[in-house]
Amino acid sequence: MQRFAVIVEPADEGGFVARVPALPGCVTEGDTREEAFAMAHDAVRGYLASLKNHGEWPPHFTDPVNFVDVDEATI
Repeated sequence: MQRFAVIVEPADEGGFVARVPALPGCVTEGDTREEAFAMAHDAVRGYLASLKNHGEWPPHFTDPVNFVDVDEATI
């Protein structure tokens, strides 16, 4: 099993955009945050299937997403 970060943000024209930073060009959208996230799941599966069909399997990912923990007591 592989895990991918999904960033879901409001779209300027309404709805939400979901992108997967580790997969260049893997972007989708939905009317709600939940729908955009579900669409991202399908988009990742399709992206990986395409890599496999084109003989680019296993893929080599570099996920640029990192997290910062901030203790509220230090603010």
